[in-house]
Amino acid sequence: MQNIKEFSEGSTIIVDKPLTWTSFDVVNKIRWNLKQALGIKKIKVGHAGTLDPLATGLLILCIGKHTKLIEEIMGGEKTYTGTILLGKTTPSYDLESDFNHEFETNHITEEMMQEICTTFLGETLQTPPIFSAKQIDGKRAYDLARAGIEIELKPNKIHISSFTINTQNFPQIDFEISCSKGTYIRSIANDFGQKLNSGGTLIALRRTKSGNYSINEAKSVEQWIEIIRK
Repeated sequence: MQNIKEFSEGSTIIVDKPLTWTSFDVVNKIRWNLKQALGIKKIKVGHAGTLDPLATGLLILCIGKHTKLIEEIMGGEKTYTGTILLGKTTPSYDLESDFNHEFETNHITEEMMQEICTTFLGETLQTPPIFSAKQIDGKRAYDLARAGIEIELKPNKIHISSFTINTQNFPQIDFEISCSKGTYIRSIANDFGQKLNSGGTLIALRRTKSGNYSINEAKSVEQWIEIIRK
């Protein structure tokens, strides 16, 4: 187990991010406790890949000299599990905003859903959701969207290596997906619904892998604070 000096010299820690916390909330909490434990005013802490507030799971924090590794770590493939609700949409493609449209789901079959999964595989272009952290003229897209300003985001190249679903709780579809950096799972949920001539909303999301890091290695924020403050 790391001692407090090792943390300050350079560490990478794996946090299981709680629901409703932003990635920055986690960074702030860990940084504050490190400063208190070390008796210092400044220490570098950064995360290697944002998770939305409504997502949970693997968040990699780099401390001290390890902040130089952030870009390299972020480049790895990510794996997520979650749930898509078919038949409804929201402007943000998840539960951050209220449902705005309802669609039929009676025409959707198991065969159709499995076939649609295969259309996502490989390299494709994906348009980020307007409720995203993308920068437009120095402003975050979600700030402009919340202000009611119409914006158009350019599509990004993404790669999806696997996409499997469990339809047992239809119209809620559980999934696991492995994808490249920069893939928006909310957009996958929205596109999945559209391809079925219906609607889709991401109602649960959990990151389980990032590169060589796994959620099995993660500790809660509270557990890390306990280790830091010992």
